[in-house]
Amino acid sequence: VEVYPGFAASEVLYNEVDGSVKGVATNDLGMGRDGKPKEAFERGMEFHARCTLFAEGCHGSLSKQVINKFDLRRDSQHQTYALGVKEVWEVQPEKFNKGSITHSMGYPLSKDLYGGGWMYHFGDNLVSIGLVVALDYENPWVSPYQEFQKMKHHPMYKEVLEGGKCLTYGARALIEGGFQSIPKCAFPGGALIGDSAGFVNLPKIKGTHNAMKSGMLAAEAAFDALSSSQAGEEEGTVFLYDYEDKLRNSSIWKELKEVRNFRPSFHTPLGLYGGIMYSGLEAYVLKGRVPWTLKHKTPDHAATKPADRFQKIEYEKPDGKISFDILTSVSRTGTNHEEDQPVHLQVKDWEKHTRETWPQFKGVENRFCPAGVYEYVEDDTKELGVRFQINAQNCIHCKTCDIKAPNQDINWQVPQGGEGPKYYMS
Repeated sequence: VEVYPGFAASEVLYNEVDGSVKGVATNDLGMGRDGKPKEAFERGMEFHARCTLFAEGCHGSLSKQVINKFDLRRDSQHQTYALGVKEVWEVQPEKFNKGSITHSMGYPLSKDLYGGGWMYHFGDNLVSIGLVVALDYENPWVSPYQEFQKMKHHPMYKEVLEGGKCLTYGARALIEGGFQSIPKCAFPGGALIGDSAGFVNLPKIKGTHNAMKSGMLAAEAAFDALSSSQAGEEEGTVFLYDYEDKLRNSSIWKELKEVRNFRPSFHTPLGLYGGIMYSGLEAYVLKGRVPWTLKHKTPDHAATKPADRFQKIEYEKPDGKISFDILTSVSRTGTNHEEDQPVHLQVKDWEKHTRETWPQFKGVENRFCPAGVYEYVEDDTKELGVRFQINAQNCIHCKTCDIKAPNQDINWQVPQGGEGPKYYMS
């Protein structure tokens, strides 16, 4: 086993003859912001393999490429996502209750927003607190980050946090699509495992067990395929179609099928409270034994409506004790990006992006991003009076922008290897 820490896979490599995957390549190191090599330039490396397993987690930058190239969603629905925002606090000993678990729905989210909060007591006087907000919301004035700051002022949470100290902060996009959104997982030369495929059980708020199981199934399929190769076939492409069969006969498939209607039931005429009752009945009593499968609505990016259809949300200013401004939170992620490198948040035409999104959505990027990466800065020299700006060094790799941007013209790519948030307790 060889592990390459500090190197980020940035490109899928394909065989020229049959178009199958033949491996991945890491990005070049030491490139300047202008795209030219600097003194410390180092060319990226190619890694070739007969079988490449993609385990990038939710909305992987390479996984989405192979999904598109091989049309792996041809028999499934689009994926739908949420954004999880999280802090870890050190609280006063008298407020600590080791092992205590709290989950909440409702406040501070409006009835048309799906999501919920949590608070876990663990370690020595440590509390993990966070909020998950589904990204299929319509109102572009919504800020998941600000909703989280607001949530902490609820008496149930505030009572625990008062007098404590916030240690770390983080945010990440999460899979919510479930059974309907599982793509074909095998393709010529490789397979998707874990959340690259989307194996989260939403009612259980759990997916690590399915990620591990899918990795085991893919490994078994790869071993069988490589072992059965005939003499002289040591260099040929491996097809893991047995992996698809193994998935369908596994606990993953059974488990996710039982709860397939949980998430989409919240976007039916039943509404929020009806969705809670229906999803609970089907998931825990009927165990999915109904003859129908509910569908997700529009993709998350297409759900966003023009800003003039909604009243602007005025969030309260942070108090610096329980709630914090976004840059203070970003400083707690330990994120680090060398500024003199190509921007890893790729927008082909910044002017076009501004023309198409600002008039309709009034800076929705600034609000869905939990790290202050995107800004519209006042600029009298511009036709619209604003200039689109990307503060890539703030990025905490949540990938929300790649998912929620209304025109789908922001492409999240890996920065230089080893850069990004530190994920210390977050």
